[in-house]
Order: sequence, then C-alpha cells, then structure tokens
Amino acid sequence: MTDPDLLRRGELSLHGRLVAASNGTFQGSVSLDGESATVVYKPVQGERPLWDFPDGTLAEREYAAYVVSEALGWSVVPPTLLRDGPLGEGMVQLWIDEAELPAGETELVDIVPQGRVPKGWVGVLDALDGRHNPVTLVHAEIDALRRMAVFDAVVNNADRKGGHVLNPGDGRVFGVDHGVTFNADDKLRTVLWGWAGEPIPGELLDDVRKLADQLAGQLGADLCELITTVELTATRERCAALLKTGIFPYPSDDWPAIPWPAF
Repeated sequence: MTDPDLLRRGELSLHGRLVAASNGTFQGSVSLDGESATVVYKPVQGERPLWDFPDGTLAEREYAAYVVSEALGWSVVPPTLLRDGPLGEGMVQLWIDEAELPAGETELVDIVPQGRVPKGWVGVLDALDGRHNPVTLVHAEIDALRRMAVFDAVVNNADRKGGHVLNPGDGRVFGVDHGVTFNADDKLRTVLWGWAGEPIPGELLDDVRKLADQLAGQLGADLCELITTVELTATRERCAALLKTGIFPYPSDDWPAIPWPAF
C-alpha cells in the first residue's frame, strides 16, 4: 500500500473532475521523491450543505471513517487524510483501480433476475427494473463484505451504494464515499442487508469490543476533532448495541433502507 507520507507531503496535481459526483470531486496524483500515486481529492469548498449533517465537513467525516477502519484493523477504507490542495483543504484518498472481471463474473453487488440468486450470494431486495422486469438486488457472501456491513453499522453509513464497493481483484475489498457517516440519528442505508438478523462472527465482535474501548480513550478524543461529541457518543452506543445483540442490524422503519440510486 502507498506510503502515507506520499499522500501527506506529495505535490498534488489535478487531472480532472468526476462529474457524476454530487459534490466537488477530482481525480489527481501526488508526487514525491520520484514516487507517485493516483488519488481522489474532495475540497471542502466543493461541498454542498446538507440539512441533516450541519456540523463539520464531509471531508472530516471521510477521514473519521478511515480512522475507525484502521482502529478496527480492517482496512475497509483506502488510505485517507486531510490536507491542503489546489482548491484548499480537503480529503485526499488513494485511488483504487478495480479489477477487470473475467467473462461470466459480476461485481460484488449486482442485480439478477428474480428467483435466480447465484450460489454464494445473498438476496437483499426484490424489485422491478427500468423495463418492469422482476429482479433481485444481491451481494456476494464473503467475509470482506461482512466486515464492511459491520463497519457501516458502526459509522452509521447513510450511503453504501453498490458503486461504493470496490474490488481491486487481489482479495481485498474497499469502501469509498463516507461523507455522510456518524450522524447521531439512525441513518444506516446500504445495499448490504443480506445478513440482517444473522449472528455477527465472533472475531468481528471482538474487534468491535476493542474499538469501543478505544473510543472511550484517546481515539475518542481524536475523533472529536472531526465529529461532534454527540456523534461520538452515538458511535459508542452503536458499538454497545452490536455487542449486546450480536447480530447484523435490521433496517430501520424510520429511514429508507436502500440508497437511491443503488449503484
């Protein structure tokens, strides 16, 4: 993985804007001492205000999600930091190239004809596609996505789209776009509901327990530079709830369960 010093100190140059993003998002590169890496840069000044995330910045929440991912030891989020750039302070994150899939293989989150959930996959939602054909939203039944589902529950991710699940093809799976996380209200919205109500593997609960201990100490103090104390308290409460129930959470009745669009 790229040296964090390269992300922190490298000269940041912009290649172009990602026009599909709802906030100012740029692809660029960082270069230092003959090394370079492709990155995503999201300047704070390019953020659109959100009524339900009035405190702090989306960039700070993105970085806070990375901090929690590292504290868990899961590396769900690509290397991320806050730094200055051509358009001011923002979030800089290592760009993850997805693998070109062999013929017949699909992404880790997909749409299949209704009633045809492949072996090794989990059905999430039955619906109609744009041509009114019955389809099922599915995701792969793999440990990397189980970790991501628990991570999303911890950080209260309100936007886990299928397109935010990246597969570089080397056994790792990364999640991106964590600007709408850590809200004090239950806003979990994800395409990874396939295990709702099932037991969380014990090793994942052990990691959540260790995280909860850290949140009561220096890690919590560090996160309060990025999110509010109320949001930190809510994060600790979510950890406690996962440890108490020991199961993957169910969707809330008070909030849309699936992000739209789902990809």
